[in-house]
Amino acid sequence: MKNKLLIIAFILSLTFLFACSNGDGDFDATGTFESDEIIVSSEAMGKLIFFDIEEGFIIKQKQVVGIVDTIQLHLKKKQLLATIKAVLSKQPDIATQLASLQKQIETAEKEQIRIQNLVNSNAATTKQLDDVNSQLDVLRKQYNATKSSLTISKQGLQSETLPLTAQIEQIEDQIKKSYIINPIDGTVLTRYAKLNEVTSNGKALYKIANLSEMTLRAYVDGNQLGEIKLGQKVKVFVDKGEGDQKEMSGAIYWVSSKAEFTPKTIQTKDERANLVYSIKVKVINDGYLKIGMYGEVKF
Repeated sequence: MKNKLLIIAFILSLTFLFACSNGDGDFDATGTFESDEIIVSSEAMGKLIFFDIEEGFIIKQKQVVGIVDTIQLHLKKKQLLATIKAVLSKQPDIATQLASLQKQIETAEKEQIRIQNLVNSNAATTKQLDDVNSQLDVLRKQYNATKSSLTISKQGLQSETLPLTAQIEQIEDQIKKSYIINPIDGTVLTRYAKLNEVTSNGKALYKIANLSEMTLRAYVDGNQLGEIKLGQKVKVFVDKGEGDQKEMSGAIYWVSSKAEFTPKTIQTKDERANLVYSIKVKVINDGYLKIGMYGEVKF
């Protein structure tokens, strides 16, 4: 009888130690770790001539990780630039074409001064002066008309290049979007495309997430809401294997304002509660945490 009692006591001790080591019943909430995942897609259509992505790669924000073939875009841009140059070559040289009229006006103005002096000394008639004034007036009007016509012609040719310039800007934007720029610092989770494949607008290329900070989404019941607040430091436990747990620190940064039914895969301290509130705990990842891993929270 005594031996049986010792055996029962030993089994109960092991059960108690095992429960404590695994944190069963000694936690306030459990949940799973997650991270904000971003799927990077192509903004251009064509062949991937450069694509330096592998699953597990740690890449930096704004790093160029791929290029879609841009040869046709560069050729089209070259063609448009040549067209603009051809159109602008037809512009009139206003200064050169007006130089002859300007010279005639200067000569007429000198003649006007000479005749005026002769009239003042009664050596010429007023009719001669009137003729010179009339000639000078005609030359000036001719000059202004010619200048206006040439200016309108030049502006018209320049206006013809505006749609071509807009097309060049569109092509430059397409070329810019042909460079695949990584949006955040993070780790590549999944690669969807390979080098030399043909991609298209909106086609997923890879999935990335910043795993340096992980979010533990856990659930608490209404009675526990009074125990927590935003910014509160909490203890987070994750399994290490063989009955051991790894303790980490975290901070609550989000509490749901709406109750929901208890998820089937989530336990709370009071398993009888039907309605729970979701919370998010931010945990600095030392490389041990993985997406989907279970964690326990103690306030």
